[in-house]
Amino acid sequence: MPNSSSVSEFLLLAFADMRELQLLHFALFLGIYLAALLGNGLILTAVACDHRLHTPMYFFLLNLALLDLGCISTTLPKAMANSLWDTRAISYEGCAAQILFLVFLVVAEYFLLTIMAYDRYVAICKPLHYGSLLGSRACAQMAAAAWGSGFLNAVLHTANTFSLPLCQGNAVDQFFCEIPQILKLSCSGAYLREFGVVVFSISVLFGCSVFIVISYIQILRAVLRMPSKQGRHKAFSTCLPHLAVVSLMVSTGMCSYLKPPSISSPSLDLVVSFLYSVVPPAVNPLIYSMRNQELRDAVRTLVEYTILRCIHS
Repeated sequence: MPNSSSVSEFLLLAFADMRELQLLHFALFLGIYLAALLGNGLILTAVACDHRLHTPMYFFLLNLALLDLGCISTTLPKAMANSLWDTRAISYEGCAAQILFLVFLVVAEYFLLTIMAYDRYVAICKPLHYGSLLGSRACAQMAAAAWGSGFLNAVLHTANTFSLPLCQGNAVDQFFCEIPQILKLSCSGAYLREFGVVVFSISVLFGCSVFIVISYIQILRAVLRMPSKQGRHKAFSTCLPHLAVVSLMVSTGMCSYLKPPSISSPSLDLVVSFLYSVVPPAVNPLIYSMRNQELRDAVRTLVEYTILRCIHS
């Protein structure tokens, strides 16, 4: 039986054996990846270039776009390369790097979404204190805390996971490396240590979820008391996209890490992991731009300016 010292590479899940289907998967992943790059890239550029968007809400949205770009770039390029070159292999170090960066980016994103809920709470429920509570220094410190906490969490999980002896081969039933799949390869009983760390992390994220729920209960009460219909519409237009992103991330993440083993199957694991690792980075730009007129105007101005520059050059 192989152990962790003898495993030099892992074998990722093959989507299909037929060459035509492999190329189809490559084309599908490429389209999703390019859409995510374009959408998040437009948000990054629009927020950075438009002085009207230099506010705490859009600063946090810029950080979210960066995390989304990193998250989808951790999983899809390797999956596309494997489909294109008809291989399943990923090195031991590459697998560890995937888990490190994926956990780092996903956890940091959820901490950031918690901060964004606080931002909306202060903006709507305590508007007179917004400037003092969310100044540029405070925003930078909160964003740094989200990134730093995500990184420390990732280092802890990655080091703990890859210190386990592996006795169940090296075939991973997923198109990228993730902790639950590596734990399935560990020796019997050895995964309990990592399970304890996972429970601790879930407890922290559950605390973030409670904070988000309480924040939005207060926001809803404040919005319903607004006398102006236009004010209510503007408040909802900035809060609903955030709620949609949080709901998508929480539901898919919980299905992936908390579903009972009795209902686990390779196809279900594949769908759920695709939903939490690929779909949010691709659809977040669309969700945030659908109801945000300021962001749509900034993106439209950026696109028009780019087209004019291309025409005149």
